[in-house]
Amino acid sequence: MKCFIKKNNIVKKIHSYIDQQHMISPGDKIVVGVSGGADSVCLFFALLEYAKVHPFEMVVVHVNHQIRLEAGEDAAFVENLCHRYGLPFVCVEEDVASLGKTLKCSLEDAGRRVRYEAFQRIAREYGAEKIAVAHHKDDQGETILLHLFRGSGLRGLGGMKPQSGNLIRPLLCVTREEIEEILRQRGISWMIDASNAEDSYTRNRLRHHILPYVKEQISPKVVDHLCSMGDMVSEVEDYLKQQVTRARETCVKKKASGFQIAQASFLSFHPVLQKALLLELLEELSPTGKDITRVHVLQTLSLFTKQENPQISLPFGILGRKEYDRVILEKGIFRESIAKDLGEPVFEIFSKEKEGKILKDGEGKILEKKYTKWLDYDKIKELPRLRFRETGDYLTLSDGKGG
Repeated sequence: MKCFIKKNNIVKKIHSYIDQQHMISPGDKIVVGVSGGADSVCLFFALLEYAKVHPFEMVVVHVNHQIRLEAGEDAAFVENLCHRYGLPFVCVEEDVASLGKTLKCSLEDAGRRVRYEAFQRIAREYGAEKIAVAHHKDDQGETILLHLFRGSGLRGLGGMKPQSGNLIRPLLCVTREEIEEILRQRGISWMIDASNAEDSYTRNRLRHHILPYVKEQISPKVVDHLCSMGDMVSEVEDYLKQQVTRARETCVKKKASGFQIAQASFLSFHPVLQKALLLELLEELSPTGKDITRVHVLQTLSLFTKQENPQISLPFGILGRKEYDRVILEKGIFRESIAKDLGEPVFEIFSKEKEGKILKDGEGKILEKKYTKWLDYDKIKELPRLRFRETGDYLTLSDGKGG
């Protein structure tokens, strides 16, 4: 196996991109994610070559998802690669299939979580400032399309950033075809993941069917066009963030439980700026910064135009209300400490009419559920009040076992 002895145009493009984006500084310590596939092997050698001119340290991390039987061969391949070039190698093994079932998410999503958690953990252990991953132009085009199809704002249509936090993506300037071309030219082998040929993953279906059709029937440069659009959208988003910061200084006051927004000043801004500002505030009030959508922004926006003093309830217990010439956004009863409980209901109340249709099987037997408790509907005299459980709450059941 040879290293890149002479730079060709593709390697120069990668190194120039690293310089343009100021990804690496001399003396950096960088965790490099290497699966053994063509993309990550190219990243490995491109960084190895770059380090000759701009010295920095590399720590290679391989994550074994324990899904494929040949996964151990991938790990051995990467370990041998590191041994050959005298680089630290860390292999992390995780049962991604079991994790996916526990988290009730796809294998694709579970694998992504495991990889990034492993990269971040190893970076902390080794004192690494940055993490390099092997996303390339085709990945970028696919990501932008997926975000578009699933519904996205400017942030999603901008795709992946060259740098995001401590993540760097040195290969975003080259295509998968260019990556394989340089590896073949240098006689460098790589491992092939058979699951990449399957259509079980959403991204694979897009890669195997939709993009090839578009390339053939509409535009052979569809990936280039998608990436160019993503770059332009990212620039617009960056500019909008600057304007949001200025607008926020003009009309928003921070309160202990949330924000107070001056109605007149807020309404003087362009609608695009109004929505971007509200999205930022709502995300800050949510425990994770996620799951706030355009619908919630529009609901909040309506508070500024109604004559009466309305109130709205939003995800995570966020409350919005109008008070004279201002709108108040504040955290409600939702507590971050119980956010994880929301996947499992505390209890359920069913009317007699609904009970017979939903909670009985084909033989008329009542279905037993772990989190279903039965209350005597006839004994409930007042309208039940639902809230999250609090310290000191308890429930006494008729069987006396408390279960």
